Amino acid sequence: MKKILYILSAVTVLSLASCKDYLDINHSPNNPDESQATADMTFPAAEMALSARYGDVLRIIGGYLAEHYVQYFGTSNYLTYSQFKVAANSTNGAYVDINRGAIANATIVRDKGAEEGKWGTYLAATVIRVFAFQVLVDAYGDAAYSEFGLGLENLNPKYDQGADVYAGLVAELDDALSKVNQNPSVATNLLYPGEDATNWVKFANALKLKLLMRERAVVNVDSQLQALVNEGNFPDKDVAWTCFTENASGKANPFYQEEFASYFGSTQTNVALNVALFRAMSGDGRLDKFFSKPSSGYWGSISGYNMSVSDNFKAAKFSRPAMTYDSPVYLITLSEIDFFLSEYYRKVAKDNAKAKDYYEAAIKASFASAGASGAGNVIENWPYDGTDKSLGIQKWVALSGTNNFEAWCEMRRLGYPTFGGLKAEEIYSFSNDSMNASVLTPGDLYTPYQVDSQIGDNALVQRFPYAQSSQLYNKNCPAVVPNSTKVFWAK
Repeated sequence: MKKILYILSAVTVLSLASCKDYLDINHSPNNPDESQATADMTFPAAEMALSARYGDVLRIIGGYLAEHYVQYFGTSNYLTYSQFKVAANSTNGAYVDINRGAIANATIVRDKGAEEGKWGTYLAATVIRVFAFQVLVDAYGDAAYSEFGLGLENLNPKYDQGADVYAGLVAELDDALSKVNQNPSVATNLLYPGEDATNWVKFANALKLKLLMRERAVVNVDSQLQALVNEGNFPDKDVAWTCFTENASGKANPFYQEEFASYFGSTQTNVALNVALFRAMSGDGRLDKFFSKPSSGYWGSISGYNMSVSDNFKAAKFSRPAMTYDSPVYLITLSEIDFFLSEYYRKVAKDNAKAKDYYEAAIKASFASAGASGAGNVIENWPYDGTDKSLGIQKWVALSGTNNFEAWCEMRRLGYPTFGGLKAEEIYSFSNDSMNASVLTPGDLYTPYQVDSQIGDNALVQRFPYAQSSQLYNKNCPAVVPNSTKVFWAK
C-alpha cells in the first residue's frame, strides 16, 4: 500500500519568502502519494500543519487553562475552557492535523533525507516530528508513537506511555544530530529558508533541553543534560515562524485569523486578559506589548463567566491579546531557554550564582523579544529566590505573550504560579457588577466562577481527554483518563 501524504493545501510552487497557502486550513486536502512528492514540497506542509494548530487552538486552550485569558463578555465560544473544561471533541482538528499533517509529512521528509543521504533535511524533519510528538504527550499524556503509521497503513496504532515516547524522541534527536555534519543542506522550509542545518542544530539542542528538563522528574538524565549544557550550542534568537506577510486568509498568523480577522465571515470577539495575569504584570513594561491598551486603561476579567454588558464592562475597557497578521508563531524563545538553564544550574549543577544570572537573563530576553523596557524593575520586584516559585511565576508571565500552551505545561511541572485560595466571586461582585482586583495577590491564581467538578477548587487541568476521533475509531485508544490525572513529568 502506498503511503499517503496529508498536505493542508494544494501546492505546486513554494516561495521561500512567505507561507503562501500552507496556512489555508479551509482548502480541501490534496493527497498525492509519496512517489509524487518531494521533500521541498512536503516539508513546508508539515511545518504549517503544526503552526496552524500549535499557534492557534493550542495557544487558545493553553491561555485559558493558564489563566492568561478569559472569555470576553457577550460571547461564549471558549467559555468552557475558561471553566477548566476540555471536552473530547474540542481538540479533534488539532489532533488530526498534528498527526496526519505535521508528523506524517515530517516522517516522510525524514525518510527521504535518509534515503538520499541528505542529513540536514533528515535532522530538520526529525526536529519537527519530535516537536509535534512532544506536544501530543504534553497535552494528552500518551501518544501513538511506536506504531505510528502513515495514511491508511495503520488505523489502530497502540498508545505508548508518555515516558517511553519522550525517551524515543531524545534518541531520535541524538541520532539526527550525529549524522548532520555529513551533508548539512536542508530541503525547502519556512523556518530557516535558504540556510544549511546550523540553526536547525541549535533548535534541536533547545528542544532536547526542554525534553530532558521535563523528564528528569522521573528519569535520571543529569549526565545528558550536563553534556548538552557544556556544549552550549543553543539558538541565539527566538525560534519562530515569521513568514506571515499578508493580511489575508491562509497567509496570516493562525491565531490572528481565528480571533481577529473577518475572512471567514465572523467578527465575534472572545479572548480577553485575565485578572490573574493583569495583577502579576502590574507595572510590567511587557503588558502593552502582550495586550492592547483600552481607552480606560488595562482591565482584566475573571475566568468561568462571560461578563455582563453594563457600563462597567463595555468593550473599550477590556484588554485583548496584541496580535497582528504578521505576529510570529513561537516554538521556543531565548527566554524559555534561559529559564531552563537557570533551573539546570540550580538543580543539576548546584551553582546558585549561575542560576540567578540565567533567571535574570531570561527576564531580560523576554523584554528584548517584546521590544519593551523595564526588565530591571521586574527583576527587582520579583527577585530570584532559589526556588521554583520566582522562576515559575516569571516564566508564566513571559510565555503569556508568546506561547500560552507551554506556559500551561510549565505550570503543571513547576507547580507555580499556584492558587491563593480565592474564588472568582470574591474578586468580581455580581450584586453590583464591579471588579475588585486588589484582593488578588500578584502571582496567585484563583478558582473560576464555574469550574469543572472533575478539577474542583484550587487546581489546574492536568491533561486533555483523548480526542474523540481517536476514541471512536482507534480500537487501541486507552480508556478515558480524568483531566485531573497528571502526565508523567508532572508527578
